Amino acid sequence: MPRVSAQNDRSHRLVAPAEAVRGQLTVPGDKSLSHRYALLGAIADLPFTIDHYAPGADCASTLSCLADLGVAITRDANGRVSLAGRGLGGLREASQTLDAGNSGSTVRMLAGILAAHAFASTIDGDASLRRRPMRRIIDPLTAMGASFVHADGRLPLTITGAALRATTIATPIASAQVKSALLLAGLHAEGETRVVVSAHSRDHTERALRAFGVDVVTEPAAVVIRGRQPVRPYPVRVAGDPSSAAFWAVAAAGLAGSDVVIDDLLLNPSRTGFVDVLVRAGARVEVTVTEQRANEPVGRLVVRPGRLGDVVIAPHEVPSLIDELPVLAALATFGGSVSVSGAEELRAKESDRITALVTGLVAMGADAQERPDGFVVKAAGRLRGGCAVEACHDHRLAMAFAVAALGAAAPVEIRSADVVDISYPDFFETLESLRG
Repeated sequence: MPRVSAQNDRSHRLVAPAEAVRGQLTVPGDKSLSHRYALLGAIADLPFTIDHYAPGADCASTLSCLADLGVAITRDANGRVSLAGRGLGGLREASQTLDAGNSGSTVRMLAGILAAHAFASTIDGDASLRRRPMRRIIDPLTAMGASFVHADGRLPLTITGAALRATTIATPIASAQVKSALLLAGLHAEGETRVVVSAHSRDHTERALRAFGVDVVTEPAAVVIRGRQPVRPYPVRVAGDPSSAAFWAVAAAGLAGSDVVIDDLLLNPSRTGFVDVLVRAGARVEVTVTEQRANEPVGRLVVRPGRLGDVVIAPHEVPSLIDELPVLAALATFGGSVSVSGAEELRAKESDRITALVTGLVAMGADAQERPDGFVVKAAGRLRGGCAVEACHDHRLAMAFAVAALGAAAPVEIRSADVVDISYPDFFETLESLRG
């Protein structure tokens, strides 16, 4: 039976079992950094180049929206993006609806910038994005002075910007996207904006702002930015995406005889929670920071298998693991168990990731149970496979199911697998190259 089905539309993939995964590789440029560097480049006073820009559809949506707002952008075949920034408040009213595709990051962070521009902008997206909640940015940006028309807190969303009021404002949820939207809005406001956070989340926006000349103060429970500071970026290479690396790391941790080395990887502590989980589970892991790049640690990750045990992921860990939770669930199909709580945010992603994840793993033969705010997956012997699972048009589910399928007794067909193009277009080709 072939390892990968030969359907021309790539919508279904047949993943066969593997004895091991081995190899040295780099992964695509980090999505979170790519979004933020592009957005900051758009409001900078200087031209800006970004190498190794993330190749997926989500980050392309950010570039497309910025181009519609008057930013001159070029992108070459090697992943280099060049932007001619328009400065603070310098974006131009779009002549059409801004299409964010499937990218919640694009909508939420771009909204923080558009809230400060005195014209109306409408943002829409695909059916999946239209289901995702947007009140978490609508309410705080309204308090700063912007106006919104929306579909009961969802897309399509029309933003009418204004001269924003610098203020102290609490984030309604521990979300790096929401925090970033408010910091970008505060950068345009007169005075000092204090964003109060309920829990720690990714800090890429703060690091990028500081790298590009903007003074940002991080307090124990807040981030403070002074408005009207110019953004002065310099050429930067985007480090590899830890969320993409997590799939290969979990496969290496679970399959005996594996040895995977990932170079040029972003090692921001707010993104390497999955590494800590792998170590707690019993995997053998080496992490080496080799440089600091735009205030971000970058280096090498080496993962080899160990004797897997039980892992409990507590609510306070979830914000730094939110994208990796599906593949960490797959880890438990190789041995041990993974128990997650405090992750109800997974129900508001590209799919209801809790229900869809548990449904798919059970179909493959796993002992998996759904919780209102998480899940439990326990090793119950080798997965039987020999089935089809539905990725529900969710890129992280498609890749998590593929990793679990490597340890099954029979091949697994993954439906709507082409959704990996959202973040990792070459995922299945890389999988084949790593088979030991």
